[in-house]
Amino acid sequence: MMVGKLPLGEKILLTGATGQVGGELSKTLKLVGDVVAPDRVTMDLANSDSIRETIRAIRPRWIVNSGAYTAVDKAESEPQLAYAINAEAVKTIGEEAHALGAGVIHFSTDYVFDGSGNEPYSETDAVGPVSVYGASKLAGEKALSESDAGNMIFRTSWVYGAKGKNFLLTILKLAQERETLKIVADQHGAPTWSRDLARMTTQVIQDCETAARDKGLKAALSDAGGIYHAAGSGETTWFGFATEAVQLQRKREAGVRFAAVEAIQTAQYPTPAKRPSNSRLNCSKLTERFGWTMMDWRDSLREVLSEL
Repeated sequence: MMVGKLPLGEKILLTGATGQVGGELSKTLKLVGDVVAPDRVTMDLANSDSIRETIRAIRPRWIVNSGAYTAVDKAESEPQLAYAINAEAVKTIGEEAHALGAGVIHFSTDYVFDGSGNEPYSETDAVGPVSVYGASKLAGEKALSESDAGNMIFRTSWVYGAKGKNFLLTILKLAQERETLKIVADQHGAPTWSRDLARMTTQVIQDCETAARDKGLKAALSDAGGIYHAAGSGETTWFGFATEAVQLQRKREAGVRFAAVEAIQTAQYPTPAKRPSNSRLNCSKLTERFGWTMMDWRDSLREVLSEL
């Protein structure tokens, strides 16, 4: 048996496999064990009975929950659905995992903070979401933490990749359709590559499985469990991210016209949900505990662009 792999016959249940992070996880998790990724009809995250039935049928050793309600603005008018998927579903997953003795990995967001200040948030800083989306994700964190299931929660920010619906792909499309792009320049954070997040998650599971050889999975998760920040290294603004992406793409596609990128303030681009002005996350705990440093956003951007 290879160190870091799941015991023979054990399974990983992956939710949200069609999403940005889930799509990458469906590939990387195969390195450590059999992955079962039910579709939304089979496992409806808005339906607790569906969740329980699926988990009890599969009896996984790990549940990796990358499924979520992520429509930040729409959540303001659909709070019930946002809470059902981001909080109630997580509560149910935690209860079922506890009953099975399974480990849970769950993804959360910088939106659990109010976005004030100029310093990166650490895991112990006070939370205070200012949107329905953020509040629903925080409720999910609390529900999982209170479930007594062995778990790790990874808060991340500004997730993007070469596939799916994300800021980068939207900007590159609009940059070829418009003369100018006006992008918010007073919201600070770091873009996070979905593949980097998936690779990190896979290593964490491998580390826990290695430790579980001596003391069992429950004890390994008791030692390693908790909240971790996992966002791209470095920092920028949405304007900075867009500017860098368009400049790099100009070099890659000589002769193609791209829009000029102009900076605006958040107040000039009102949205139903309030955005945090400070999305910076201090990821030193992740590095100290698992030896993993998230990629600098500029490096990951170049890798993603090379795949387009």
